[in-house]
Amino acid sequence: MDSPLHQQRQALRQHMRRLRRSLSESQQFQASQQLAEHAILYSVIEQSQRIALFLSMDGEINTRPLIARLWHLGKSVYLPRIDPTQPTSLLFQRFTPQTNLVKHRLGMFEPEENADEICSFTELDMVIVPLVAFDSTGQRLGMGGGFYDRLLAGWQKTSVFPIGVAHDCQHQENLPIESWDIPLPAVITPNKLWQWPDKEA
Repeated sequence: MDSPLHQQRQALRQHMRRLRRSLSESQQFQASQQLAEHAILYSVIEQSQRIALFLSMDGEINTRPLIARLWHLGKSVYLPRIDPTQPTSLLFQRFTPQTNLVKHRLGMFEPEENADEICSFTELDMVIVPLVAFDSTGQRLGMGGGFYDRLLAGWQKTSVFPIGVAHDCQHQENLPIESWDIPLPAVITPNKLWQWPDKEA
C-alpha cells in the first residue's frame, strides 16, 4: 500500500501535469520565447560550452527556442539517452540540426545512437533538467522515474551545474519531499530566475 506521502506526491504530479497541459498554444509559444531570451542572459549559461537539455513533452515548456539560441551562440548541445546497458541511467549525446531523432518507449525523443557523439555527465558544463514542480527552497518534483535524482546525486563534487526550467505556474511554495530528492541551485521560468546559492555547497 502506498504511503500518504507517496499518494500526495502522485496527486500533485497529476495536478501539475494537467495545469501545464492546459496552457494554450499561444501561451506555450510566448513562454518558450521568454524562457530562451531570459536564459541566455544568465551568467552560468553564458560561461558554459557543453550544455545538456531535453526535448519537451507532456506540456513541458518548449526548449526548442532555447536550443536554437544556444546553437547560434556556438554552444555544444546534448540530449539525454537511456543507457542501453543500464536502463535506469542516462547518457548524453551531441544534438545538432542534422541529428536524427527516434522515439523512446517512454515517449520522449532522443538522438539516434552514435557512440562517437556520447558525452559523460562529468564532461558537461551544465545540465538543464525537466521538472513537474519546484518550490521556494529549490526542491524539485520530477516525473517519478528517478533518472535525474540519480544523475544529480553528488553533483556538487563535479564541475557540472544543474538548472531547472519550467513554466511560472509550476512553482509551489513547499513540495512534499522524499529523502532521495535532489534540490536545484537554480530554476529559470519565463519571468524569473530563482537561485539558491546554499544548494551549491
